[in-house]
Amino acid sequence: MFPILLCSVLALAIVAERSWTLRRGQIMPSDLLARTRGLVTENQLTENHLRQLHSSPLGKVLAAGLVHRMQPREAIKDAIEDVGSHVAHQLERYLTALGTIANITPLLGLLGTVMGMISVFATISSTGVGDAQALAGGISQALITTAAGLCVAIPSLVAHRYLRGRVLGYVVEMEQAALKLIDTIELQKKKG
Repeated sequence: MFPILLCSVLALAIVAERSWTLRRGQIMPSDLLARTRGLVTENQLTENHLRQLHSSPLGKVLAAGLVHRMQPREAIKDAIEDVGSHVAHQLERYLTALGTIANITPLLGLLGTVMGMISVFATISSTGVGDAQALAGGISQALITTAAGLCVAIPSLVAHRYLRGRVLGYVVEMEQAALKLIDTIELQKKKG
């Protein structure tokens, strides 16, 4: 039971931390793309603006494109993809651990079941089948550990899938924002 309890505490901590970290306003500030495109269009982009962009994951992706804005389109896209893969990795932080918890807690429950059944059979071999109370204790232990493992695994799996979906959604939106920025940069190159 102790490993299952430890897994439940870890899962809860990961879900709380990721839920706080993956807030939309923190990952993708609502007006960031529009402001950045406006600065590019009006040729008012400064180094200070580039530094300020690094305060959010979307900003980091956009800054990567802006740093390389004088290069060809493919070079800009490559720079954005490089930074984007790092940002995506940061967004997925701890999700592998949460998935592992969702996968191992039923196994830990099954281990408890096996241990409980071993206890039942040990009781049967030493006292015989006549002591129903001793048998019920071992069976109870087996069922409790199985239930505890499932009670931790099911919410962990749901949280893992939800958070993973949220991260994938952010990644797609960042890709779309980056493409819009690239189009704005290319349009400015043609004008200038």
